[in-house]
Amino acid sequence: MTARPVIRWTHVFVDRPAADLGPALAFWTAVTGTKVSEPRGDQGEFITLRPGAGDACVKAQGVGDGTGGAHLDLSVEDVPALVEWALRLGAEVVAEHEGWAVLRSPGGQLFCAVPWQGESARPPVIEGPGGTTSRLDQVSIDLAPGVYAAEIAFWSELTGWESHPGALPEFHLVRPPAGLPLRILLQRLGTDRPTSAHLDLACSDVEGVRAHHEALGATPVGRGARWTVMRDPVGGTYCLTGRDPATGSLPQGLSDRP
Repeated sequence: MTARPVIRWTHVFVDRPAADLGPALAFWTAVTGTKVSEPRGDQGEFITLRPGAGDACVKAQGVGDGTGGAHLDLSVEDVPALVEWALRLGAEVVAEHEGWAVLRSPGGQLFCAVPWQGESARPPVIEGPGGTTSRLDQVSIDLAPGVYAAEIAFWSELTGWESHPGALPEFHLVRPPAGLPLRILLQRLGTDRPTSAHLDLACSDVEGVRAHHEALGATPVGRGARWTVMRDPVGGTYCLTGRDPATGSLPQGLSDRP
């Protein structure tokens, strides 16, 4: 029986329309304290956002249409083993490349299995104007009610990470071991629509970070109990959450949810 491969590192991709990739990169490098790498890919569609310290965990990709979204790369020592494990859990292969593969979860979320390149040092928290701090540390997968339970089972088994419900039934957290840079939040929507994903940033002061992001061209479009929904300058949706950027958890005394 195939053993579950150990996920050694994760990257999140900021997927944005290729025509708008320049403005998107200008915004996301500013809010994550990173610089862009040289483009890669047949059409220069892949960019790494390099932090000033630690190993990169954020990348960007120019995509064909829409406003884009987000997806995860899972880095392992044995890519074929991760692909086999994912298939056993109900995923499907979308595309195979030399050394890596694109897959789709049972509920429709794209992700990639890629080789581990020795990454081990999480980038630091980013300090913004007025002493606010933030960190891009979470991928929220937005799910129709009919696939929510299956996606909880899939991502929990695929990763082997700590997995537990949030304070409300529409949230479920899949939390990595200490040192890995990105959490997975599964969110059950109120209506049926295709699966998608967006980025979440943990913020010491949501309003302070929001003002900074607005100055960089983002727009607030909604509010929750402890989070603000934003659109970046090219229309991509993301959230600012009131979690501790250092730990990813909510302030003491509050349940751990976004």
